[in-house]
Amino acid sequence: MPQIRVVLAEDGDLLRAGVLALLEAYDDIDVVATATSLPELISAVAEHRPDVVLTDIRMPPDFTDEGIRAAGELRRTHPGTGVVALTQYSDVEYALDLVRDGSDGRGYLLKERVADVDELVAALRTVAAGGSVIDQIVVDALMATGTRRHDSMLDRLTPRELEVLAMVARGMTNAAIASELVVTDRAVEKHINSILTKLDLPSDAPVHRRVAATLVFLSEAGVGGGVAPRT
Repeated sequence: MPQIRVVLAEDGDLLRAGVLALLEAYDDIDVVATATSLPELISAVAEHRPDVVLTDIRMPPDFTDEGIRAAGELRRTHPGTGVVALTQYSDVEYALDLVRDGSDGRGYLLKERVADVDELVAALRTVAAGGSVIDQIVVDALMATGTRRHDSMLDRLTPRELEVLAMVARGMTNAAIASELVVTDRAVEKHINSILTKLDLPSDAPVHRRVAATLVFLSEAGVGGGVAPRT
């Protein structure tokens, strides 16, 4: 199995050491550098050219959205480097900012996922391969609040199509969706084709249609209470 080169950015000493120890147990994960701030992260990526960055969102120097800003800068300077952002809060605005320029090679997970190291490593593998992972809790928050703005494009979809789109937004494949819903792959394909048509996503869209559908989902679905404010 080819090794995945990782740069780990986390300013908390205990968490950084803990995550590093957990990842070292996997033969295909090679943490080539660690960083404790945005400048250190950018420098480490330039020096080591990792396959994926695993980064906290809030860290020095400002403790605001450094991880998101790093992802945006790396999209321009190192487009082949994936980014998995970790956060304490199911802040959908952060998730939307992370995938605004495309969700390929991007992941957004709550820090509690670190406790399930297999899930964390699976996310690193997916993102390193160019896929996307969005924490199910974030997607579930979107579906649960029911605060979509009036005339939302999502109102065009049936309840089952909304369910399928939420799974697409979580980075699930057609086969995984079919297994979850206990339907055939062909049925899932029909649902997705219907979703893409209803959302007016042309076949020549500048980003992959599934990515575009994910962006529509995140931008059109509102978020109510229970989500930490951005500070």
